[in-house]
Amino acid sequence: MFDGKTILITGGTGSFGQKFLRATLERYKPARIIIFSRDEMKQWNLEQELAGCPGFKSIRFFLGDVRDRERLRVALRGVDYVVHAAAIKIVPMAEYNPFECIKTNVVGAMNVIDTAVEAGVKRVVALSTDKACNPINLYGASKLCSDKAFVAGNAYGGGPGTRFAVVRYGNVMGSRGSVIPLFRKLAASGELPITDDRMTRFMITLDQGVDMVFHAFENMVGGEIYVKKIPSMKVLDIAKVVAPEAKIKIIGIRPGEKLHEQMIAREDAYHTFEYEGHYKILPALHKWSSDPGRIGDGKRCEEGFCYSSDSNSEWMKPQELRAWLDQTVQEAR
Repeated sequence: MFDGKTILITGGTGSFGQKFLRATLERYKPARIIIFSRDEMKQWNLEQELAGCPGFKSIRFFLGDVRDRERLRVALRGVDYVVHAAAIKIVPMAEYNPFECIKTNVVGAMNVIDTAVEAGVKRVVALSTDKACNPINLYGASKLCSDKAFVAGNAYGGGPGTRFAVVRYGNVMGSRGSVIPLFRKLAASGELPITDDRMTRFMITLDQGVDMVFHAFENMVGGEIYVKKIPSMKVLDIAKVVAPEAKIKIIGIRPGEKLHEQMIAREDAYHTFEYEGHYKILPALHKWSSDPGRIGDGKRCEEGFCYSSDSNSEWMKPQELRAWLDQTVQEAR
């Protein structure tokens, strides 16, 4: 579906944006793929890294911020598809800088929606987080607002206009700012900080996240929140795999941090449908959760269903994480 089309990625120099860029160039032949981000040094480094690779001539680097609606208007001219990955996502940073978080995660989402509709973009997929489900921190609350805006945005386009969907997933293994790079960095010190030895998190690779976004683009009618089925793991077990010789220091839960994460709350169960490898939350707006075109072959979840990292039926084994870590080391070489 991307052959000969123009794709724009907000936050395109981030971990997900770079992985999605490479995967798109491997699988498709887009006319243009635009990296939209605000850090010129990251763009410069990425451009140097990709120079000469297959499909490089189709890449465009566009400096801009999702807070700047006028810049988005310029960037979205002639764009067919958008992946919205730009966000302020580090929980403590958002807690201490709430205005900045809201400007990027909420106002930025609104800007993407409005300018995408104006530009006649065909489809937009926005990235979300498990922290948007029953949020207790500002990052999660801001992403919940973003999710709600993207779902409701489907009513703005009207008829065959711009379609919006959301992909929600948990801790991305190895992404910048996540726990695995932190533990790797601190391993040499001989001590790893753990907020609580009971803490659990959902685990997903960047490749799995990219595949879910591709699926959303292909499958979406508009208004869906896609939730991939992924395993859970105790943060304590992650630490033991990354640095088995390191001493564990329990430091207590940080501001805005949950003991366990949810991706689907009990309140969403009635509007949630299960598929082979994922769930789909359909909006209650306009009775879209009863729309056969959006439901497809999904099975409605039972009343009271909750998709939580501590009650998950699938768990990642330590040896599986070790194999993934070994693979990333080999790929880095």
